[in-house]
Amino acid sequence: MRARNIGAAAATALAVVAARDLVQKKHALLRNFPVLGHARYLLERVGPELRQYVVTSNEEERPFSRDQRTWIYASAKQENNYFGFGTDVDVEHIQGHTYLKQRTFAGPLPDLGDPEAPLPSAKVLGGPRGRARAFRPASVVNISAMSFGSLSGAAVTALNKGAALAGAMQNTGEGGLSPYHRNGGDLVLQIGTSYFGCRNEDGTLNLDKLKAVVAGAPVRAIEIKLSQGAKPGLGGMLPGAKVTPEIAEIRGIPVGRDCASPSRHSAFHDVDSMLDFVELLAAETGLPVGIKSAVGDMGFWEELATLMARGDRGVDFVTVDGGEGGTGAAPLIFTDSMSLPFRMGFSRVYGTFAERGLTDELTFIGSGKLGLPENAAVAFALGVDMINVARESMLSIGCIQAQKCHTDKCPTGIATQDPWLVRGIDAPSKATRAAVYLRTLRKELLKVSGAIGVAHPALITTSDVEIMNGDYEARTLAGVYGYKDGWGELGPRLAQEITELVTTRSDPSGEPAG
Repeated sequence: MRARNIGAAAATALAVVAARDLVQKKHALLRNFPVLGHARYLLERVGPELRQYVVTSNEEERPFSRDQRTWIYASAKQENNYFGFGTDVDVEHIQGHTYLKQRTFAGPLPDLGDPEAPLPSAKVLGGPRGRARAFRPASVVNISAMSFGSLSGAAVTALNKGAALAGAMQNTGEGGLSPYHRNGGDLVLQIGTSYFGCRNEDGTLNLDKLKAVVAGAPVRAIEIKLSQGAKPGLGGMLPGAKVTPEIAEIRGIPVGRDCASPSRHSAFHDVDSMLDFVELLAAETGLPVGIKSAVGDMGFWEELATLMARGDRGVDFVTVDGGEGGTGAAPLIFTDSMSLPFRMGFSRVYGTFAERGLTDELTFIGSGKLGLPENAAVAFALGVDMINVARESMLSIGCIQAQKCHTDKCPTGIATQDPWLVRGIDAPSKATRAAVYLRTLRKELLKVSGAIGVAHPALITTSDVEIMNGDYEARTLAGVYGYKDGWGELGPRLAQEITELVTTRSDPSGEPAG
């Protein structure tokens, strides 16, 4: 009798659904195939999960393949991150695969047995321009710009604590310096077009507020964000529903109102005035000051390098963000088709400064899927001095690549402000994972450098890397990207300094340079 009642109830429910499907006008599929049509929408909803875990191969999925995610997860958890039986990559036929060329003999190499895997920058940040608070970054791997608001407070806390444990730096992102950034990690303060945390009521920069922020936190450098790879030339939007009282206070904006960032800065309007702004910030704070930008039209970079060649003004560092970089939310046309991919974009920027002999005078930072050893090694060969990692560090603290960042429904609590979802993050344990991942990536870079026969990844050259075109042709990075002799390499003095530093185990404490 009970089974009969259950069956009758189920039949009634299906009849109600069928009747509703037949009379609704929103979905043609359901009008034509009542009840059955819902299966299509169910499959569409769970499709990403099916492809992620069931359908795709280990090397097929994007933006990070299963093998790449597995390596990051295992590294962060201090598990076995080796792979067995050989590569999953079709190396005999794939176009564009990277090969690093090992050397039989090598000079002095660092100790790979140190669990901290110290790997300082080859350059003193702000040193060439004599900034009062110039310093040598203790880690060439640092956490990229991700704002509180885009990420949850618990996620920012975990990343900041992880950066502190690993001796790395965390970029605040353009959303302002929050309490969650104050957990021991050194910071790079990013200033975006809305000047969050240091703005006047009309949205312009308030220099006094900026100085107060810098004085009240372990800020080591200032980064002026011009654009990012995933949405260049497009200001951000934070819907009013997400502008909580806490976020409003940190950013200096009204509670509950949509917050649309301008696409460009109001503090300067061209390269010349931007350099004046850079020098003003450096003089007022003593900090190294740089810019972050995607790469599109090269006119900007040509003018910047030309003006810097005069020697009186200049940025201390340039962060180049590739078009394959991540974002919390952006239109599809921007993520897919705006700004150059990292390798092409960076090589053009580097070449612009190299033509004028300026590459030893500033620090080059790369971002855009560089938190993987292969990509990072290629970046260093092209001339990068440090790398910033964003999504890879998110993966290290539990991100599952659900790709729901723009919905505020991140299932792991990382890219959401939903209190119920955020409660899933245990910041102390996730901080340890972030730190272990950063150290492991540094150790992998040291292993790769040692195999190539050099003491530091910044000493890898474009001749040490070849790009394959199937099994019948290979070209060096220099040949692919048009590098001239010596491009991508440190000057002799810098090369000698960093070799001695990493092979004699000097203390890369990051203290201000004398």
